[in-house]
Amino acid sequence: MLSGHARAADLPEDRAEAMLHSFSGGGVRANGPALLVRKRLADTVSLSGSLNVDMVSNASVDVVTSASPYRERRNEVALGLDHAVRDTLITLGTSRSREPDYQADATSLDIAQEVFGGMSTVSLGYTRGADKVGQRGTPGFLDKARHWRWRLGLTQVLSPRWLMSANLEAVSDEGYLGNPYRVARVFGAAVPERTPRTRSSRALQLRASGDLGSRDALHLKYRYFWDTWGIRAHTAELGYSRHLGSAWLLDGSLRSTRQQRALFYSDNASTETLYVSRNRQLGSYTGLALGGRVAWTARRVGEGELTLNAGYERLRYRFSDFTDLRTGQPYRFDANLLQLFATLTY
Repeated sequence: MLSGHARAADLPEDRAEAMLHSFSGGGVRANGPALLVRKRLADTVSLSGSLNVDMVSNASVDVVTSASPYRERRNEVALGLDHAVRDTLITLGTSRSREPDYQADATSLDIAQEVFGGMSTVSLGYTRGADKVGQRGTPGFLDKARHWRWRLGLTQVLSPRWLMSANLEAVSDEGYLGNPYRVARVFGAAVPERTPRTRSSRALQLRASGDLGSRDALHLKYRYFWDTWGIRAHTAELGYSRHLGSAWLLDGSLRSTRQQRALFYSDNASTETLYVSRNRQLGSYTGLALGGRVAWTARRVGEGELTLNAGYERLRYRFSDFTDLRTGQPYRFDANLLQLFATLTY
């Protein structure tokens, strides 16, 4: 959603990236590689392609209390085209994701227009997604979901050192929006989860970033999310970056999240209702993430420039209305996210 620069008509630079990522926490392990290649075909056209692989091992609190642990692999392929026309950058994209019991396809169009002599950039975007939902062990189970996303953004140069942006995203979902493996609790008994088949949500994000003048920079970000299911969420982030010499860059960030539960969420419902869910992600919780990254840039590698990056993030989640049935206490967990990647610009 966020435009990182004010000049809309600048094509992304040619580059190749390779990344290894690993997530561990809450009984879930996910790791795998990701690849990206971007190349200009002319002064006004740039093509990109990416591959992302997730190998997931899941024994989370939902699984161990209502189903069996499982392992699966998700493959996602994406293609993109950027076309610069005077002060306008047009981006077309398509992606396809495949899992053993879930298929997702999406197509997107984004337009960024530079105005007021390059001091402002207005962006518009649209994404159309279509999913197929299955269930392991149930050959006859097959449902669908459709998604529409609209984006509107403004990036404004405030001064030679400071930049500010505001972005609004509206999402409409229709179809099967639940999880065929998850169960809810009513009067202490397990029942199939029942969620509405429609959902509309909005997200507003404000960001300010600036050069502090001593080879360091600061960014502030706030995001507010609300939807027709009754969820309200606030996210605030503070980040700091500093150059060390000509080759090293250090980044640090602190992010805080607070969410209010959905209307039909219940840890253990005391009445029968049309919709009921015990999906902890729809419950009330607070989250805290502390992260850091270090990047080292080589002077030259052939005709290009090589940058090596390592990033780590420690996450903590505390749920106020979701009980761990194994202990009878409010559920909480910590997680670790590690990313190692290399970027070659040419």
